[in-house]
This record gives sequence, structure tokens and C-alpha cells, in this order.
Amino acid sequence: IPPGAAEYRHECDAEMKKLKPSTRFKTKGPVVLIIMDGIGIGRQDRTNAFFEARTPCLDHLMAGPLTTTLRAHGTAVGLPGNDDMGNSEVGHNALGAGRIFDQGAKLVNSAAASGSLFASDLWRRLVSRPASDGAALHLIGLLSDGNVHSHIDHLFALVSAGRRDGARRVRVHILLDGRDVPETSALTYVDRLEEFLAGFVRDGYDYRIASGGGRMVTTMDRYEADWSIVRRGWEAHVLGLARKFKSAREAIETFRAEDPGIKDQYLPAFTIADDSGTPLGPVMDGDSVILFNFRGDRSIQLSRAFDDEIFEPFDRLRRPDVVFAGMMEYDGDLKIPRNYLVRPPSIDHPISEYLALAGCRQYAVSETQKFGHVTYFWNGNRSGRFDDKTETYEEIPSDRVRFDQRPWMKAAEITDSMLRALNENSYDFLRLNFANGDMVGHTGDFHSSVIAAETVDLCIARLLPAIAAHGGCALITADHGNIDQMYELAADGSIKTDKTTGALQNKTSHTLNPVPFIIYDPSFSGEYRMSELSEPPGLANIAATILLLLGYEPPDDYLPPLIGPA
Repeated sequence: IPPGAAEYRHECDAEMKKLKPSTRFKTKGPVVLIIMDGIGIGRQDRTNAFFEARTPCLDHLMAGPLTTTLRAHGTAVGLPGNDDMGNSEVGHNALGAGRIFDQGAKLVNSAAASGSLFASDLWRRLVSRPASDGAALHLIGLLSDGNVHSHIDHLFALVSAGRRDGARRVRVHILLDGRDVPETSALTYVDRLEEFLAGFVRDGYDYRIASGGGRMVTTMDRYEADWSIVRRGWEAHVLGLARKFKSAREAIETFRAEDPGIKDQYLPAFTIADDSGTPLGPVMDGDSVILFNFRGDRSIQLSRAFDDEIFEPFDRLRRPDVVFAGMMEYDGDLKIPRNYLVRPPSIDHPISEYLALAGCRQYAVSETQKFGHVTYFWNGNRSGRFDDKTETYEEIPSDRVRFDQRPWMKAAEITDSMLRALNENSYDFLRLNFANGDMVGHTGDFHSSVIAAETVDLCIARLLPAIAAHGGCALITADHGNIDQMYELAADGSIKTDKTTGALQNKTSHTLNPVPFIIYDPSFSGEYRMSELSEPPGLANIAATILLLLGYEPPDDYLPPLIGPA
């Protein structure tokens, strides 16, 4: 590299990321982004907990002139197709990036279709020992076609490629969903997997389910909210110490008989054993392990348990000498895991980077369940701040109880923190996430979801006077829908019922509904209006809108803002 070339490139890059000033719509005070996680715009009937809730503040705001709806699913957030529901990860990526990037599901689909997923040196290392010396290839992940954390087709592709490349023993460790798919659908996916594996067994291969458990109590913790969840998974998958059954179906049916009404996401951990009680698939020295989830937040902690030499969160008892890989790199800054099969989306120049270079003071707050979304995912899958001097992040520890049992969660504490930050008068751009709509909606409890919506409305009503007092404005939106459809619907629009009990079928997954977008601007006097865009707007249009209100022209490659001249 010629002398000074690196410094010159750095200076050029910084110059390219300088924001140009704008005086079109600049507010006098701060801009506050309020993300109502999991609250979309659905049918106005009893299927919609948001509609049924008493939300006077939001009702008033949505009747005003500065409101519209945004796409928050499918291709609008980088997913393969418009039948794919949005999620918090891709939603916050789009919100912070100002553009649309191909996301995990789409990237893995492409890699599998092209064959590049199975053409790397890493893949050859993963299958070499199971193909040559009787070791096992272990596949751990969410057994689902929800396409939020994983897809069962990706699992099938991995198993098929393993057989093609000579792996004689495969052990599948299944995490049961009931959250991004119907709440008691686990046996549907287990039966599909058993039938699929049986074809290999008939050909003389030793391919079996080895362990499992519900995703909310086994393996898939996030943001270190509760390491005991990961410990249970380690004990079931790696050590073979969970409660033993002869099959996954037996485990699920037994748990349901012992606790009628239990949902798949809360089913206890289990290990599959033979007639003598010996586990079928503990992870042993010389094996290979693939975590086939593509989404990062609930994959990082198990990856650390396999990768970290020094590990303090729980006693692993033993750490097998294995080749371990994730489907994707789950944290690009911390390089977790060390090995991965598919490159994650490369999201450059998110809005926070531009604002940091401009010297804007930024504040982000949420509770643990969504803290990474207003920081890591918002920043384009980066763990750290862009500028420690101008950025402040605050995490409110989440409760360790089921969310339907405490649907207000930490919304009041988040609101208190935001009010303190506003009153400090130290920030130009502030953002928060109220997790209630999403986390409570995933439980399928309608009445708790109504309380969740009313909690968010009450907290927003507390924030607006403070925003007005400081001459600011608020942008209110959501990252995807959830509580806006609480029951499964038939093709004719009627609510599905259980064939045996006649009970309404709860829906625990996200929706395909649009989300609200509201501007609360107390000083508004008609100087701008909602834009009429050539393409239906989505979450990625919000970043340019924020920049305009802060007094900056959006970068040329950002999607257009949602406001324009009157």
C-alpha cells in the first residue's frame, strides 16, 4: 500500500458519509422514534387485540393528517417473498439501514439452490469425520417453516447433502416452535422429519432425532436474559441428560398429557434413548455440529458454549472436541461463531453511523428482550457504538416470567428512562422499543395482549407532553404485526376452531399486516405532508424521514422519506 493511501481512503470514506444540511423540515427539538413491537393494522373485529384494546392516545394520533401505513414483511424487509412474515431482526435492520438488504432466509435459500452452501472447505471438514470414522454429524435448530429463525427445508437440505458426502450417522436435535407457527403444531413437523429420516434409515444410514425441547425453555435464549435456558439445551443435546423418551412423539404426547394446555414453545427439554436408557446422540469428541438457525439473536449463546475456551455462564461438565459451525455468522463484531456456512447480509452505513459522524447525540433504550434490536440490529448487525462520546445505550433488565403473566413487562421503566433522557436535553435523536405487543402476542393469550396494547398506549401518552415541552417530534411505528391477529383464519376469513374441543385456534406468529406510521409534531403548521411515493412505502423509508426532521438531506442511496413539501 503506498504511503498515506490507507489514510486517504479513510478520509474519502468519511467525506462520503458526511450529511448535507437541510432546512426543509427541521424540528426545533429532538426526534424520538417509538417502536411498538408487534403491533400492526389488522381487521377491526374480535380477532385483533389492538383493535379491541382501549387506546385513546393512539386512536387520536391515527386520526390526524400525518399518518400512513407501511409494509413490514416480505420483500419490503429483504425476505424471499411476500408470503414471508416480517420479524424484529429484519424490521430493525430496515429501520436503521434506510435501504433493503437480502436477509438470512433469502441468503440461505440462494446458497442451497446454487450449491455453494456445500462447496466450502468448512463443509468438507464438517462431513469428513462422520464420513470416515463413525463420528456423528449433529444438526441443532428450530424445527419449523416459520422462516424467522430457520426453515425445515434447510434442515432437509443439510441432511441430504450429508448423505451425499458420506456421513453415516446424523443426529438431529429439534427445538419446538409454536411461536412462528401454530402453537401446538410440533407433531406435524416431527412427523415430517421422522418420515424424511426413515428414507435414509431404509438405505442403511443411522439418521435419528436425538433430543429436543420448546424454544422458550431450551437453548434459544437471547441477550443473556436467562442462561439456564441454554444450559438445559446443552444438557439435552450435548450431554444427553434431559428426561429420556423413546421418541420425540412420545416426549411431546407425554408432556401434553401431564400439563394439558401447554404450548409447544414451553415443552420441557428431552433426550431420546434406546431401550436400555442409553442416549442416542450425545455430542462426543470427533463429531461435527451445525446450528442450522440463520437468525443471530437466539443462536449466539449456544455458539459461545461450543466455541469459548473459557466459559463462565454455566458448568458445561465437558466440552467435546468438535467442528462447530453456525448457519450464518451471528455477530460480525464479536466473530460468533468462528465457523459459519453462509455470509450474513453486509449492511453498510446505517443511519446511526451518519449521525455519529455528524456529531448528533443519540440515545437508545429498551428492555433486555429487545435491547439488541435498538442497538445491534439497528446498527446493521454491529455490537458496538459508532461513537462512545455521543451515543448512550440503556438496557432495562426483563422479567423472567411468562409474558402473558406480566403483559405490562418493562414499558413503564422504559418510559421513565426516556423521560429522563429527554429532560437532560442532551440528545438529538432518541429511540425506544416497547416489546409488549410482540412478546405477549407470541403467547397466544388474547386478554393479556389487550393489556399489552393498552400499556403501550398509556406509556406513549406519558411521553408526548415531554416531547412537546422540548420542541421535538415523535415518529411512532412498529417493526411487524402480531397482536393484530390473535386467531388462525380459514380461507373464507372465518376463525378456525379445534376439531375436538371447538375452541378458537390461537395464532402466536407474526402477521402479514402493515404497520402504522404516525408523526406527532406539536409545532406542525402544514409545512409538509405525507409523500405520495411511486412504490408502497416500508420500514426502510423511515430513516430518510428522521434525517430530514433532524435537518439533514438523506444519502442518495436511502429510500425516499415519507414526508414532502406541502
